[in-house]
Amino acid sequence: MKRVAVEKSLRNVKDYLKEQGYNVESLENNRDKINSFDAIVVTGQNSNFLGMHDTSTNGTVVYAKGLTPEDVHKELQRSL
Repeated sequence: MKRVAVEKSLRNVKDYLKEQGYNVESLENNRDKINSFDAIVVTGQNSNFLGMHDTSTNGTVVYAKGLTPEDVHKELQRSL
């Protein structure tokens, strides 16, 4: 099961991904474990989404601005 961290404001995306079988957790509660996720979904509103300018992650980052939950899911399927 793929682990995905989702920004708190993207509740509809979080719910949809759970329905699709992803292990979804809140990004805000897991900043210290960011590299343990296969993907991170953010709004794209804030390029400094982890509160650090030099943060990097091994997982895929999906910017959900303007995307439906279904679009986010398709992006995840393509990249994971």
